Amino acid sequence: MKNTYLIMVLIFLASCGAKKNQFDASGTFEAVETIISAEAAGTLTAFNLEEGMHLALNQNLGYIDSTQLYLKKQMLRSQVKAILSKRPDITAQLAGLKEQLLQAEHEQKRVENLFSKEAATQKQMDDAHSQSSIIKKQLTALQSTLGITSSSMNEETQPLNVQIEQLDDQLKKCRLVNPVEGTVLSKYAETFEMLSPGKPLYKIANLESLILRAYITGDQFASIKLGQKVKVFIDASAKEYKEYEGTIEWISNKAEFTPKTIQTKDERANLVYAIKVRVKNDGLLKLGMYGELKF
Repeated sequence: MKNTYLIMVLIFLASCGAKKNQFDASGTFEAVETIISAEAAGTLTAFNLEEGMHLALNQNLGYIDSTQLYLKKQMLRSQVKAILSKRPDITAQLAGLKEQLLQAEHEQKRVENLFSKEAATQKQMDDAHSQSSIIKKQLTALQSTLGITSSSMNEETQPLNVQIEQLDDQLKKCRLVNPVEGTVLSKYAETFEMLSPGKPLYKIANLESLILRAYITGDQFASIKLGQKVKVFIDASAKEYKEYEGTIEWISNKAEFTPKTIQTKDERANLVYAIKVRVKNDGLLKLGMYGELKF
């Protein structure tokens, strides 16, 4: 009887040791977590978000009150309009001189014809040329003056237009648009709270695939490579495991002490290398869950 008991104990210990050593590495599942923060100051007027909600890329979640920014933009637009309303109408102001020039050129041709027939004097010829030349110079001078005035007013509005563009950017940041597809892990703000730039709003992560951060020994370090397919196991029941396919996507090039959550106190003194294994999530994988690896 005593021998039978000893045999049963030995079989039990052997099976435990075999179960413990049947995997090459172990670790926990994690994901790339992104904290989304406010980019504008104001009251959080609307915020349609709850923890656990799946958000699509560029999904509208709400907005921060932007009344004052909008009113300031309208004021700047009015200032720009007022300045531009003072610009001279170059076409209308040049029209009179252009008409005078046409008449002077017509008179010059008439005098030239008479002069060729010796029906006009040299003085009449010179006066006609002089009149056309004077009007041309007046037209050029006025055109230059009006152009400078118009350009000056346009330049005067440039600082205002830049301020309008700044306000457009601030108004855009008042709209809360989700920048990363994924699942909301934590919510940090509620409707009607007063926000400031940099205030965290929520934490999000894409859970369609998770990363198993595991640790390997120096002996295993040389036998794995990036892109290598491995087997990942999680507990399905007390005696069974559920298997997944994973891909090694990162291998640390620096050794570190084994984390306390992974190994026993004696094994924590060993130097190991961290690796990341990407695993497609079927909904059963959770953040913080333990997983085992088989190369």
